Amino acid sequence: MKRLLHTGTNDNYLDFLSLILRVSIAAFMLTHGLGKLNLLFSGNEIQFADPFGLGATFSLALTVFAEVLCSILIGLGLLTRLASIPLIITMLVAVFMIHADDPFAKKEFALLYLLIYLVVFVVGSRKFSLDYLLQKKK
Repeated sequence: MKRLLHTGTNDNYLDFLSLILRVSIAAFMLTHGLGKLNLLFSGNEIQFADPFGLGATFSLALTVFAEVLCSILIGLGLLTRLASIPLIITMLVAVFMIHADDPFAKKEFALLYLLIYLVVFVVGSRKFSLDYLLQKKK
């Protein structure tokens, strides 16, 4: 593990792997979020889970914020760690509230997303990101 963390050639691999992970997970989550975005602006009555009693429309808006806006930020590598927090919360709600009584197979995707967002939070965006370019300019 220590060898992977030192500066040098391995950092280039980690930077590239981070890019692949960020862009991939952003694209995957956008497939969920864009459908919810369409629902939010469809003008139809909102039928959506309301685990905190905030109202179905507001709960949907929070989910769209996480799944669309935060996914785009993660894909770009902009405010990556901050953008991963709403997605971590969204996946925790999905696993432990929305699918609490469901079998593991129903929770599995949310758990996988949760693990990936935790890795993104810890690792950050690394070199191939807007975060890096903006930090470099300072």
